[in-house]
Amino acid sequence: MENDMKIIINVGRQLGSGGHIIAKMLASDFGCKLYDRELLNLAAKESGFSKGVFEQNDERKGFLKSLFHIHTPYVSDNSFYNNNLSQESLFQFQSDAIRKAAEKGSCVFVGRCADYILRDYDNTVNVFVTANIEDRIKNICKRRNCDVDTASKFICSHEADRASYYNYYTGKKWGHSSSYDICVNSSVLGLEDTEAFIREFINKRFNLE
Repeated sequence: MENDMKIIINVGRQLGSGGHIIAKMLASDFGCKLYDRELLNLAAKESGFSKGVFEQNDERKGFLKSLFHIHTPYVSDNSFYNNNLSQESLFQFQSDAIRKAAEKGSCVFVGRCADYILRDYDNTVNVFVTANIEDRIKNICKRRNCDVDTASKFICSHEADRASYYNYYTGKKWGHSSSYDICVNSSVLGLEDTEAFIREFINKRFNLE
């Protein structure tokens, strides 16, 4: 779907919920640029730090404690000494990259506190995608080629990191309905119909129909 209005769709998601797939479909339907891990490249260019720094820090807090126990190839020689390498500075660089991307045109952002970072922008809609735990575990097993126990532990560990990161920087609660315009369980309708449901919501939100 092509439209002249610049819209920004921010998609939060539980692991294994299909949120990234839904975000990709929304980007296609609304003619938006999709930003997920691409933001790490943009933030690296913005800051002068290597992409590895942002990959290690991606949607989790506290990694800098371990960074200083490894060799500094994670950052370029000049960047390490000339920039304030801190958790907050990395978040700021990523925030700047998100804002610059949003200025260029219609976007779909996946995670990374984009809903909070772009809270003052017009024409935004904030979505959170969840799913039944059984479906999420099944999807993680397939994606990572692992057993149920390993998938369950992966979900618990990484979602704790993701929630801590989001809550710390936004002052809101990750996954709580009050933090979003719409929350939807993809297990109920399946990925394609869930995306269609969200698409209809966005069309009505922006009077696109």
